Amino acid sequence: MTELIDTPTSTEPSQRSYEVKTYGCQMNVHDSERLSGLLDDAGYVPASTDDQADVVVFNTCAVRENADNRLYGNLGQLAQVKERHPDLQIAVGGCMAQKDRDTIVKKAPWVDVVFGTHNMGSLPALLERARHNQEAQVEILESLDVFPSTLPSRRESQHSGWVSISVGCNNSCTFCIVPSLRGKEKDRRPGDILAEVEALVADGVVEVTLLGQNVNSYGTEFRDKGAFAKLLRAVGNVDGIERVRFTSPHPASFSDDVIDAMAETPTVMPQLHMPLQSGSDSILKSMRRSYRTSRFMRILDSVREKIPRAAITTDIIVGFPGETEEDFLGTMDIVRRARFSQAFTFQYSIRPGTPAATMDDQIPKHVVQERFERLTALQDEISWEENTAQIGREVEVLVTTRPHGDSPRLTGRSADNRLVHVGIPDGEEMPRPGDFVTATVTEAKPYFLLADSGYAVRPSRAGDAYDRAQADSCAAPTPGQSGGGSTNLGMPTIRTRS
Repeated sequence: MTELIDTPTSTEPSQRSYEVKTYGCQMNVHDSERLSGLLDDAGYVPASTDDQADVVVFNTCAVRENADNRLYGNLGQLAQVKERHPDLQIAVGGCMAQKDRDTIVKKAPWVDVVFGTHNMGSLPALLERARHNQEAQVEILESLDVFPSTLPSRRESQHSGWVSISVGCNNSCTFCIVPSLRGKEKDRRPGDILAEVEALVADGVVEVTLLGQNVNSYGTEFRDKGAFAKLLRAVGNVDGIERVRFTSPHPASFSDDVIDAMAETPTVMPQLHMPLQSGSDSILKSMRRSYRTSRFMRILDSVREKIPRAAITTDIIVGFPGETEEDFLGTMDIVRRARFSQAFTFQYSIRPGTPAATMDDQIPKHVVQERFERLTALQDEISWEENTAQIGREVEVLVTTRPHGDSPRLTGRSADNRLVHVGIPDGEEMPRPGDFVTATVTEAKPYFLLADSGYAVRPSRAGDAYDRAQADSCAAPTPGQSGGGSTNLGMPTIRTRS
């Protein structure tokens, strides 16, 4: 995302430019691709890095406290720009828009459009209406209008694509506001999902990530408990797909048939993100997480038995109301036993509208900070040890970024989703973003691996798509660019492959 730059741009409607700023989870990243596609389809163009966009869209998150501060801080900066360029339009969407509704316009009256999680497709019309009526437009639907994946999309990369299999959540975790903002779970039909995957493949994609608030409860709406495992196998068998990932599952509904599907489908990657949240059973109960640590560890043991090299990551909340030192030490113990390759650790913050916000025994900030530092120090040590064990192993890396600036290496992801920086020997063939390179790990750091002993290149259809995108934009490949994705207008027609 670019910084705000106070530079005049064209005000012709057909030439109006846009920028979408994304906060939060992978679901928001996917939603932002849809918002960009909608604006493309409506005649807007992406803003260049040197110009201030005519339309700035904030796709917001409401999960953590600093989300409010970040949004209103950025809106404050844009107010100054808008004073000098009144044609600038500002739109706020996503979870915070769904939550705060009219509050955003009251706090920031220079905002033109506020839209919720259920009506992304209305954005172009709302922008036009705000410009015509010369007043802010606020539209928040209480239920899903159009399933997001049927909207146009401007993908961020040629090689990888997000595929939403469900939206909403049927759980009631006391710390989470998402169910009230995204609504109850709604599942897409398997045929629609597979059609989207096939369309992505036809466009050059080699890797897909299946998205949902709770992916492994997929099928609840049409009463098929085995639907997610079947879907994994079906997506993994789509001709042309080389890597399948998914996020995020819920331990309470994670079943053996999903583990079997992962182990038996070669294109499903040996990587699992399994949110722990706490290593204390009493805190899990208070969180309304319908599993306990024994079940969580049984899942990890089963995954590692059937997929020995699986890399497992997690989410952990530190300082949930009522968390004692003993509870926290339980989390530390699970982290030692689980040997996560990486953990996304968060300090609990009060989110208005959640049951946890009004619980007794809120933990003092200094206590939460001290526990957080102990936990992150432990996980950094484990991550480094787990990465060190990769030294000498041969890994296949999907290239995502070419060398640029002070970074002399290629960057990409291994099959288990570890970040790998690959050195380029003199005279070696330069892979394209979307190509695969096979290299041997030579050094490990806590958050990434280095492979500096040379590599073998395997060109891919995604690399070909990158070349086509460069040619279509009349631009020579630029170091450090992964290549902007194409715009798909909803569910594109699948081209016949010879």
